[in-house]
Amino acid sequence: MIHLYTHNDLDGLGCGILAKIAFGEEVEVHYNSVARINSQVERFFELTKSNQVNENTIWITDLSVNEANSKRIEQFVQEGGKAQFIDHHKTALHLNEYSWAKVTVEYDDGRLTSATSLFYDYLLENKWVTAKSSIDEFVELIRQYDTWEWEKNNEIKAKQLNDLFSLLSLDEFEGKMLERLKSENTFSFNEFEQQLLKMEEEKINRYIRKKNRELVQTFVDDHCVGIVHAEMYHSELGNELGKENSHLDYIVILNMGGKKVSFRTIHDHVDVSAVAGKFGGGGHVKASGCTMNETAYKLFVHEVFPLDSSRLDAPKNQHNLKNNPEGSLYENNNREKWFIREHNNQWIVENGSKTLPLSFNSFTEAEHFVKRQYNAALSRDDQYAEYIKNSKKG
Repeated sequence: MIHLYTHNDLDGLGCGILAKIAFGEEVEVHYNSVARINSQVERFFELTKSNQVNENTIWITDLSVNEANSKRIEQFVQEGGKAQFIDHHKTALHLNEYSWAKVTVEYDDGRLTSATSLFYDYLLENKWVTAKSSIDEFVELIRQYDTWEWEKNNEIKAKQLNDLFSLLSLDEFEGKMLERLKSENTFSFNEFEQQLLKMEEEKINRYIRKKNRELVQTFVDDHCVGIVHAEMYHSELGNELGKENSHLDYIVILNMGGKKVSFRTIHDHVDVSAVAGKFGGGGHVKASGCTMNETAYKLFVHEVFPLDSSRLDAPKNQHNLKNNPEGSLYENNNREKWFIREHNNQWIVENGSKTLPLSFNSFTEAEHFVKRQYNAALSRDDQYAEYIKNSKKG
């Protein structure tokens, strides 16, 4: 019997679906969270008796294992058992020292990998599954969603696939996809699913707007960080909050019920897998996570609780606009004001009658400085008019 231990997200589920297409009743798929994988793998070895080693195969995809389980797998293989570990997370690269592990972060052509795409390659290589257009597209949609390439490529269908996954139970989604991939030559959503997806997109957008109003800003080490409590849509939320608040180095999403912390960034200068690693977690450079241990709780919940949510930029201005050489007004929760304007081909920041002893090459650099250091946001038009009027009087 083949035992596949895989993640319970879309990428992990893709591996489970491919395994069932290839092996049917001969594979038992175990969907696991990051927190449960090591205990489940340990249990597999506890239940596998010495005289059953040759009868069982263990595969692990999209989840990493700890040192103790790495040693158990190595011993299992040494005794004649079959094992294969396939992952695409940077934090699992050290496992490549084992013959049974294959961790690949990106393909030779520069595309980022996913567990589903790597597992599909593995099945094709061993001729356990036959290439098919519907399966090819299904695998590629999962890869693009998991690596966030769908946004760059405007492949909305990839996001819709994950939206559908979130709307259905795991068993229902798996069953629908298995039937579709086996019976159809192209991959598509039916009319009912399209209506569901349209409503879900509207719901997600409302949720993101709400959470943007709840975002709290603080510094963690040298990074300016946005922190928000949310139980849903972590990938979409992290990406959109990052774009809406591009002055932040990364976004921290706290799921108190699940005791999980997610880290997301849109920037190339930040590696959130390293951030997650400080709390025993891991993942990708731009999307990672960890269990909410005592250290993470103290840093991201306890110490942040007294802080107010950040102000939002005034949304409907006609006069106080960004990138205005004549000046843009910003204000924080303490009613302190900063005026960003162009001067001698540089951008300067004024605070009352004082000019800060700094200059910036672009408006964006100046704005990011004001937002990071003073947690300020673009003021309303009426406040801008009042400021200009008082400045002229002065």
